[in-house]
Amino acid sequence: MSTLIIGAGGQIGRLLTRDLCQAGDEVRAMVRTPNPELQTLGAEVCISDLEQDFSHLFNGCQKVVFSAGSGAKTGADKTILVDLWGAIKAIDYAAQAGVKHFVMISSRGAENPDKGPAAIKHYAVCKKLADDHLIRSQLPFTILRPGRLLNEPARGTISTTLPTDPEQQVITRADVAAVAAFCLQNTSAQNAIYPLVNGEQTLSDAFLSEPDN
Repeated sequence: MSTLIIGAGGQIGRLLTRDLCQAGDEVRAMVRTPNPELQTLGAEVCISDLEQDFSHLFNGCQKVVFSAGSGAKTGADKTILVDLWGAIKAIDYAAQAGVKHFVMISSRGAENPDKGPAAIKHYAVCKKLADDHLIRSQLPFTILRPGRLLNEPARGTISTTLPTDPEQQVITRADVAAVAAFCLQNTSAQNAIYPLVNGEQTLSDAFLSEPDN
């Protein structure tokens, strides 16, 4: 089955593309600019823009991962257009194409933007609205809400329970990518929302337990 990765040029997207290609999966990688690295990995690289019509990329894809983001250096306008409106369009395109599983890389704080830092409240609001749209879409979904992202080697173990101390609400990007790949292969992870932080559970154990919705 082909998997479309939206935001494959981002850090998590690149890691996920690598993981899926190494597993022998067919990957269609959506990027905004040419990316020889992804092509070398074995992905079908497709140049497109979330702010335009990208519905054609869903043809022949049974699974979708949305890992795109406007980035911390952009303003609220780009966050709305990419993290919210781009995600909503992707969900609608996926529904029209009959996609079998949609994995959303969301964020901690999306469960209640009022409780997070005021400086990034607009980002949490966009993530929550996109998540809510996915839930209402009737697509089989998995929503992953990782904590603060670290550029460290994968630990191979995680937790789906947020610690009360915000300083401990962290996880490596490599582990987020591994979780996304795991969820794509396991129907037990469908129709659920999972916080993600560093922890001591194997992926199998974590996703056999009851998710913290």
